[in-house]
Amino acid sequence: MGADAVEVLCSASAKADQVAETKGVKRAAEAPSADAKAAAPVKCVKRAAITKDIKAPDAVPEAGIQEAVELMKLGKLYRYNVKSASESVVSLCEVEVAQYTGFKYCVALNSCGSALYLMLLAAGVKPGDAVLTNAFTFAAVPSAIHHAGAKPIYVESTTGYTMDLTDLKSKISSSGAKFCMISHMRGKIADMDEVKSICDGAGVMLLEDCAHSIGVRFGDGTAKCAHTGHHGVACGISSQSYKMLNSGEGGFFLTDDGPMAAKVAVYAGAYEGLSEKHITVPPKEIFGDLPNLLPNYSMRMSALAAAVVRPQIPTLEERVEKYNARYYMIEERLSKHPQIEVPRQNPKVRICGDSIQFNLQKVTDEQVQKFLAECKSRGLPCELFGAAANARNFVNWKFSPAEESLPRTAQMIGRAIDIRLPLTWEDSDFVTLCQVVEESLATVLA
Repeated sequence: MGADAVEVLCSASAKADQVAETKGVKRAAEAPSADAKAAAPVKCVKRAAITKDIKAPDAVPEAGIQEAVELMKLGKLYRYNVKSASESVVSLCEVEVAQYTGFKYCVALNSCGSALYLMLLAAGVKPGDAVLTNAFTFAAVPSAIHHAGAKPIYVESTTGYTMDLTDLKSKISSSGAKFCMISHMRGKIADMDEVKSICDGAGVMLLEDCAHSIGVRFGDGTAKCAHTGHHGVACGISSQSYKMLNSGEGGFFLTDDGPMAAKVAVYAGAYEGLSEKHITVPPKEIFGDLPNLLPNYSMRMSALAAAVVRPQIPTLEERVEKYNARYYMIEERLSKHPQIEVPRQNPKVRICGDSIQFNLQKVTDEQVQKFLAECKSRGLPCELFGAAANARNFVNWKFSPAEESLPRTAQMIGRAIDIRLPLTWEDSDFVTLCQVVEESLATVLA
């Protein structure tokens, strides 16, 4: 198994072997013959296991490390501690992010949560307003809505982890909401042409949470189509450690709408005439008296964060290609298992497969828990979206609880497994990952 860790499990595992064989699943080692079983009822078999860190983030390129060190030597970590915009590492980072994603305006922030919050304010959301959003997303999305003083209206999710558009229509009608913040959780994209059509037809302003969809494109399913985020009037992306851009914490507000960009820059901390030290914001006349009319929430990105992000941007497409090759290999293999459903992604989407999700089929709650425990014992800590402590489980959002039941989302997250696919791993490690999943299921079902 190459670099894979292989433990020796001495147990009566013949029954698990038989289950694996009947399910058409190849185990890490062949089951012993009938004669061997007769001679030795308790047989040692190889047991697939992982020793590498599933949480390993993408590393910062050496150029980013060097620029960060140089900034620390100078002490110039504040984005506005420069004479002109062209000298600001944050402003240059904004230019490069805007170019990669295809937007006119970009404001770098301390987190994507801040980007979502300020997006809502700049869109005109007022306290008490209803905002439609996914019932399946990360807690940061309803938190941003809560932060804005608004009320989230949760829309059911499909088994493919995207917003259910039939329920979207229903919730628009029943809630009267005029804003929708759609979340592309784990980079899974709904039919955004249809989403925009629904929202436009109902007079609903569409906003996009693209925290998980850096590198994901929508159109003809190729690398040539537009980056996600262009169906809404604005979007936010993340540079938190487990995203495709890694600055530890960070985010970017993106839009082609000048007045919204000006508001977000001011909200973030472009007070007095500091907008002139930006490059990807509208002209000064668009700002007008905004620095005096709007509060300053001090949500700017630091120069240190921008320095480590910049050299990662030119590597995005290369990394996406590598991620996707591995993703499709894993998808093809796991999809052959009768108890695993890997939802097919929209053919309009060019994915970024930095993680994989699948739904366990025909299993009980107890078997799901045993599967998670078995995987963990083999060095593969999988996540269950519906776990009691998972921040992606809507029942845990007690600060903004759902006012009506969400049975389809509840059923989906109760069987949906989430596994990261670290870039630093070797191809052989992902073969072992598949073996761990297959063998764990065989053990549970024995």
